[in-house]
Amino acid sequence: MTKTGVALLGLGTVGGGTYRILKNNYESIKLNYGVDIEIRHIIEKDMKKVQELGVDGSIVSCDIENVINDPEIKIVAEFFGGIEPAKSYIIKCLLAGKTVVTANKEMFAKYWHELQRAAKKGRAGLYFEASCVGGVPIIRTLTESMQGNNILCIMGIVNGTTNYILSKMADEGLEYKDVLKEAQKLGYAEQDPTADVEGYDSMYKLSILSSLAFHTRVPVDKIYREGISSISKTDIEFGKRFGYTLKLLAIGKRTHDNKIEVRVHPAFISNKHPLAAVKGSFNAVHILGDNVGDIMLYGRGAGDLPTGSAIVSDIVYAAQQRKHEYTSFRNTLSSPSKYFSKDFECEYYIRMTVKDLPGVIASVSSVFGRLKISINSIQQELMGDKAYVIFMLHKTHESAVKKAMSQIEKLSVVESVDSIIRVE
Repeated sequence: MTKTGVALLGLGTVGGGTYRILKNNYESIKLNYGVDIEIRHIIEKDMKKVQELGVDGSIVSCDIENVINDPEIKIVAEFFGGIEPAKSYIIKCLLAGKTVVTANKEMFAKYWHELQRAAKKGRAGLYFEASCVGGVPIIRTLTESMQGNNILCIMGIVNGTTNYILSKMADEGLEYKDVLKEAQKLGYAEQDPTADVEGYDSMYKLSILSSLAFHTRVPVDKIYREGISSISKTDIEFGKRFGYTLKLLAIGKRTHDNKIEVRVHPAFISNKHPLAAVKGSFNAVHILGDNVGDIMLYGRGAGDLPTGSAIVSDIVYAAQQRKHEYTSFRNTLSSPSKYFSKDFECEYYIRMTVKDLPGVIASVSSVFGRLKISINSIQQELMGDKAYVIFMLHKTHESAVKKAMSQIEKLSVVESVDSIIRVE
């Protein structure tokens, strides 16, 4: 059994977790999978992290050339995050013929085409299981277990921070800003939470997952994105009355005219849907195949050991490969717009504040009627001389709803349109 030399680029949260797994599970990996992994070099400038993990300082440096120039290093695992220097280092390693494993979803989603081009040129492998949904094996499920299916839909809770916030709001009746502060104190949310709460993190993951699901490159600029920062506990409570749970969902669908629909936004789902039961910082992805039907994968979507376990899985898998495979689809910076649906369809929950006067509901309903938007139900709740009115709409086009809202906001009897939430 030959040794497989590995380099780790960074010893942060996931890098440190990966190091511990490789050390603690060394014998079982060798025995069970026939792979003898040797950590030959680590790129890290924070020596405190090195000492805390008990790493031999002689294999630590800040010079990527120490990795490039070591012929015994076959696999490089990257943990820097962000775009640079991660992208430059990864491309350099791939061109040198070294297989790369990464959890870097933003860099991967944006520059997948460049990384794959370098991997092909260097005849190296490129593995990214840990880039989406932490320790949940979603990538390999899509690439190796769904060959007997055309995937019709992939829908998931792929960000633990937002799921924690929405779960807490629902369970304890708290407002968004209060739960966010608590999440930041507990370390579930960054001090600048934009990437999570505005849906960017989920957007990067959906770009990767939907590309694999639909065998078409799905650039991030094709994805509709909306975050949770405007969500109110009022809407969550109204949703409960209708039997709904609110989640930030990443949704990819194959439409009836064979186009791709991709979007990230808050959505109400039935309490009976399996995703509704996913609480706290846990993640889950629901897949619908034309032959297998429904599949759901569930687990921890972040953290040192869960994500580290996905990294180690890729390292072991890569070490076993004699020939590396690449995407079957044309992997380029952009994809033709003709592949993508321009106007998706949903059911809708719309809450507005109106004056408590006769004919208000009729005035609003007439706007929907003129635009051929079908109303499923109406609920009204009085608040002094004003009222909340909730319209639940049958499935209709996003463009039609936006047009209706622009007209309804101008009605004298409407104080404000407070919420527009899609229903899946």
